Amino acid sequence: MTTAHDILLTNDDGVAAPGLAALERALDGLGRLVVVAPDAERSASGHAITMTNPLRLSEVARSPGVRGYAVNGTPADCVKLALHTLLPAPPRLVISGINLGPNTGTNVLYSGTVSAATEGTIFNIPSLAVSLRSYARDGDFSPAAHFAREFAARILSRGLPEGVLLNVNVPALPRDQIRGIRITRLARYRYRDSYDVRQDPRGRNYYWLTGEDAEILKPEPDLDAVAVEEGFVSVTPLCYDLTCLSFAGELRGWLDGSNLKA
Repeated sequence: MTTAHDILLTNDDGVAAPGLAALERALDGLGRLVVVAPDAERSASGHAITMTNPLRLSEVARSPGVRGYAVNGTPADCVKLALHTLLPAPPRLVISGINLGPNTGTNVLYSGTVSAATEGTIFNIPSLAVSLRSYARDGDFSPAAHFAREFAARILSRGLPEGVLLNVNVPALPRDQIRGIRITRLARYRYRDSYDVRQDPRGRNYYWLTGEDAEILKPEPDLDAVAVEEGFVSVTPLCYDLTCLSFAGELRGWLDGSNLKA
């Protein structure tokens, strides 16, 4: 038996994004849904939260039986506001997406989509981030929506370990051309960023990020970016504990001989 507001939906592309609408349609019948999403695009906002300005929200029309809210904040703001103010009880599941564009490799550190799911995980709510490897706003979100529903159903029935979320990236292919599901780890990218230097009408310089080419370091089949490029759905378990355990044991020796005391 499901309860009201047992699945919380959010994103970083904004409340009117087609990926969010596709996700909402795909989850019909799986549980009672509530949408709390940014009022405009907040891509690459990471895990930022709003502290120096007030948050405002407005109710927006969604599918029949689905309540929707637009928030003038970040994806993490949306989840925090939903959990602590809007919902009468914690949801059974948080789903963020479907994002327009992949969230693979070190991009997850910038991703508002992944950060919204991480926020749910921080409060011990099973969470899922879903992205489509396409930047076409009129693209077909239905294959990604199908997999989102399948993963959501599995999470609702089996749960996730505490502190772990799933980051799912889906190729922009018809469902019958997707080669399967691959369990992956994060790729490492070398970025080639560039900025256009322009001038405003008062003659002051401003800078616009234009180049975001990324090269995968040491491509291997079990990397998320490689899996999606090869036509597989990538599923990466993530946790917000950033401790480097492989180096922690060596740290005392690394500090020997310094003025620091371990």
